[in-house]
This record gives sequence, structure tokens and C-alpha cells, in this order.
Amino acid sequence: MPRKTASAAARGARKARRPRIRRIAINTGGGDAPGLNAVIRSVTISAIERGWEVVGIRDGYNGLLMPEDYENNGLIPLTLESVRGITHLGGTILGTTNKGNPLEYPVLQKDGSYKIVDRSREIVRACKKNKIDAVIAIGGDGSLSIANALHEKGLRIIGVPKTIDNDLSETVVTFGFDTAVSFATECLDRLHSTAEAHRRIIVVEVMGRYAGWIALNAGVSGTADAILLPEIPYDIETVAEKTRQRVREGKKFSIVVAAEGAKPVDGQLSVLSKEVGRAERLGGIGERVAQELQELTGQEARHVVLGHLQRGGSPTTFDRLLSLRFGAAAIRALEEGQNGVMVALDPPTVRYVPLKKATRRMKVVPLDSDTMMTARDLGICFGD
Repeated sequence: MPRKTASAAARGARKARRPRIRRIAINTGGGDAPGLNAVIRSVTISAIERGWEVVGIRDGYNGLLMPEDYENNGLIPLTLESVRGITHLGGTILGTTNKGNPLEYPVLQKDGSYKIVDRSREIVRACKKNKIDAVIAIGGDGSLSIANALHEKGLRIIGVPKTIDNDLSETVVTFGFDTAVSFATECLDRLHSTAEAHRRIIVVEVMGRYAGWIALNAGVSGTADAILLPEIPYDIETVAEKTRQRVREGKKFSIVVAAEGAKPVDGQLSVLSKEVGRAERLGGIGERVAQELQELTGQEARHVVLGHLQRGGSPTTFDRLLSLRFGAAAIRALEEGQNGVMVALDPPTVRYVPLKKATRRMKVVPLDSDTMMTARDLGICFGD
């Protein structure tokens, strides 16, 4: 018989040392995004094909932290039958939450105040108790930062990047983003007709938090006249002059796209609320800009907040395929012995990136990108 080469023997030894997987869990955290169910389906089928059992954790990590509040101790058995026909569905069959970060969990005290505690080790212990060998964590920067902390505490974990904001570094794009941009662009198309009919300025507020990817891509695609990004503090007078110029040219309406994280020069973010245990809630910039433009120009202005409409509905073809690719790649990563990594799109392949590296910085819009240069060539105003 042929002898094994040294490299083949080494690969065999590494494979033998890999922890055997019998049962894995899937977790979805943070805001929902189109494509979550497609990832769940892909992970489940790919894992079952390898003979692994799959369960889903309810509502982020709440199913493990508060199992008494749920049926089946906070875990949902995932089978071929339970994930059939869910690829095209929005939301997540597991539920999700952007409250109660287990690393900084708010616990209500008798005096009405909150004490912040670290409950991450409870999650690690709960996984061992439920014989969970590894977790597929699907989420954005916050959820994947939690995943990295759990990995450092001994939990075997693979991350899948999810956010409509597209602000995760180390991946070309996140699933959910294309669907959000497509919907926002459709809304801009519809608003053009009513803005022109009434000769109004219409300000459209879109999500994105501290990154302007949705605003930029939808604004350019939807032929907006001005786009306000978190990356470029704006001068409202510059935006007002853009709308006046259009009136002088006989174009008696304007469309302004404002990212929720946009802010004026020397101004503050528009924050709706701050609650214990969750990130600040941005919003209100659309209304503020519309009021200021009406005062400055004398032209009637209205604002529209797309809000959670961008999160819901069926994922686009691009997001479905990307979600399915990410889910299958996460299972391959586990099979190959990977741990503490995030799957990332690096066309034409999906690669593995350490979670620590993937979450160390926010990916914001490069001001010298081709899309930005295209927008300026088209005469779009950014308020600078």
C-alpha cells in the first residue's frame, strides 16, 4: 500500500484532534434582517447532512439565560421539516432581541436602580448543560462582539455577519443590506411623483446608525438631490441652497435622503431614547431637516421615516443566496476545526476571519469611494 506523505499524516493528526461535534445551536441576536431564516435553514440542513443535531436558542441568548420562561427550556429542535419553506420569509423563527447584553446585563434592584452584571459564563455553562458542542452566532457588530467574548471564555463559536447597516468590517457586504437598499430605493421612486405633484421638499429618513451605506446607495440609485451621511457633517444652508437652485432651474421639488446618524456641523446626533441595557435609539433627523428646510426656503417640506419597513419582508435574490452561502460556510468551518471566526464574503469565495478582527472597527463609507465620486459627478449635494 502507498505510504502517507508527511503532510497527509499531519492533516490526519489534526483531524483526529478536532473536538467531535454531536449537537450545535443557532443564535440570532440584535435587530432582525431579511435573510436570517435562510441562514437558519442552510445551517440546519448542512449540519444534519453531517449527522449533527441542531437546536435554536430563543430570543438571542434569553433561551439559555431564562429557560424557565420558554417551552423546551428555551431551545427549539430544528429539523428538515421545521426549516422547510422558510428561505423567503423575513424575520427569524427563533426570535431575537437587542436588549440584555449578557456581558453587561442590567439587573433591577429593590430600590429601582439597575446593577450591571456579566452573565456570559452562565451561557457557557448552559451550553455544556444542554450538551451543545458549538454555537453558530448570527448578528451584527454587537452580537459578534458578544460571540467573541464567549469564545474567549471557552465556547466553540462561529459568527455569521448580519446587519442591514453593512457596517461590519472584513466582509464585502452583510446579508440584509441589499434588501434594505432595494426597498428604500423603491420608496424614493414612489415619493418622486408625489413630491413633484405638490412641489414639495420630501426628506426621507433611513436606517444605518453611524454608517451611511443605506442612505448613499439608495440615494444615488433613487436619484436623490441631497444625501446626508454620518460621515459628512452637513451645513443645512448648503442643502437649502441646493433646493433653491432646483426651483430656479424649474425643478420645483427636491428629494433629500437623511441617514438616521447624520448630524449638522457642530451639532448633535438626533437621539430618540436611551435605555439601560441597549444601544441609544437614533431617529428624528428627517423631521428636523424638513422643518429647517421649510423655514429657510419657504417651500413646503414633509418627512418620511422608513424605519422598520427596511428590516421586514422577503430577502432579495442576492441576500437569499448570500445567507445560504454563509450558513453552509459556517458548518464547513466547524467541520474543518475552526473556532472564534466569522465567515466573510471575499468574492468569489467565503473566507474565515477572527471574530476579534472582524469587530474591532466599524466599516463606514469611504469618502473617496467610486460611489461617492459618482454621486458628486451627478450633482448630488452632501451638505458640505
